[in-house]
Amino acid sequence: MSSCFQVVNRARGTVLATRLEVAGSAAERTKGLLGRDGLAPGEGLWIVPCESVHTFFMRFAIDVLFLDASGCLIRAVRDLKPWRVCWPVWRARVVVEIPAGTVALRNIQTGIRYQLVGK
Repeated sequence: MSSCFQVVNRARGTVLATRLEVAGSAAERTKGLLGRDGLAPGEGLWIVPCESVHTFFMRFAIDVLFLDASGCLIRAVRDLKPWRVCWPVWRARVVVEIPAGTVALRNIQTGIRYQLVGK
């Protein structure tokens, strides 16, 4: 997986994640966050293309953001625990997995547009 990316909202001038990895190949998307013990604040995974996720075999909960092709947040799932499924979200093109609690902490709401930016 490639790293050294950030997820930003340019309109608000905010950074959602500072140390993001990108899962773009089929193998990277299949592995996702499996094998990890958790995500530190600021870490995350940008999965593209993606419209649904599961947390089978994971050891920790995550927050999940579903973005459309333009980067607009169309659904946020808080505190998705291990052994759960998020079914496909219509129009989703990208999923961003971030530490559980980030959505509440940052007051993340639908309609916000995010962008992947290299450091």
